Amino acid sequence: MSDTIAHSPYSPPQNSAGEFPALRWDIFCRVIDNFGDIGVCWRLAAQLAARGQRVRLWVDDARALAWMAPNGAPGVSVHAWPTDADTFPWPTPGNVVIETFGCDLPDAFIARMAHAAQTGPAPVWLNLEYLSAEEDVERSHRLVSPQWRAPANGLMKWFFYPGFTLATGGLLRETTAPAPPLNLPRRPGELCVSLFAYPHAPLAALLAQLPRLGAPVLLLAAPGATRDALERLPLPPGVRLHRLPWLTQPDYDRLLAACDLNLVRGEDSFVRAQWAAWPFLWHIYFQDDGVHADKLDAFLARHLHTAPPSLAAQVRAWMHWWNGLTPHAPAAWPDLRAWATHTTHWRDTLHVQPDLVSQLLGFVTEKL
Repeated sequence: MSDTIAHSPYSPPQNSAGEFPALRWDIFCRVIDNFGDIGVCWRLAAQLAARGQRVRLWVDDARALAWMAPNGAPGVSVHAWPTDADTFPWPTPGNVVIETFGCDLPDAFIARMAHAAQTGPAPVWLNLEYLSAEEDVERSHRLVSPQWRAPANGLMKWFFYPGFTLATGGLLRETTAPAPPLNLPRRPGELCVSLFAYPHAPLAALLAQLPRLGAPVLLLAAPGATRDALERLPLPPGVRLHRLPWLTQPDYDRLLAACDLNLVRGEDSFVRAQWAAWPFLWHIYFQDDGVHADKLDAFLARHLHTAPPSLAAQVRAWMHWWNGLTPHAPAAWPDLRAWATHTTHWRDTLHVQPDLVSQLLGFVTEKL
């Protein structure tokens, strides 16, 4: 985790495509739920680097990267968020500084940013927020917040919101062709269902519902507390359990592309399920104040706006049940073919908006 990025006076050259200047980026990440935060930040860092940018990723818990991205990525260096952040000898900030999900930069680093602004262009300081379909995202996207208190001393911070509409920052999306689906140990006639959920998911009830899909099921469970709990439950007839190893991000994407139904959680896998375009259930991050329910409904309103009414009602009911918002599972699963047709249409609408990295590059170029 050494600092491998050379520091030099600001001079934005063009990248090989001549599209955006090649810049230095500092991305800060604090891990909350182990996988989602670092998963998003790693994809962001890797996609920026793939487009000619150089990135330092500062993270307080990088353990998940050992299996998520074991080979790293050219152009990205990973650094421990120092425990002595106030006295740490921070390097010169990059041209762009991103604090992800309101993680609050160390004061000593902000002071370095303010110092850099006294002798040249100030770093473009962004707060990249969590993904949401709520209406206030469009109003808040690209808003600036002047920072007048020390140590910021007049620096500007902009809020950047991922989202599902053209008035937002878009979604993380590769510019390369998708890799082929993962080869699964599927028996003839089996449906493949991937499972990645938070520990409070109604697993016993889910197992009881799987035979109602109308075909034998191969349930592919990600490692972790959810699978540990699942293994203590009896499997109903017609359901086989396959224990997945820890998968790299590309292989997880290939898994989602190979399954007939994907149960995903949080933010990163939630987005990937939408690119996979197969039926999916989202297990949203639970919040004590209940705001997760509003967030889920905001997404469902957009996602199901063009779906046939009967399908929309069924998908909404399953999402509510899976997230504990209703006590009983719906009477029947949605038709998987009709559901897949809708998720494909939804994916195609998302492709219309520019991806998150392209929008970040455009925004930063505008502010430099």
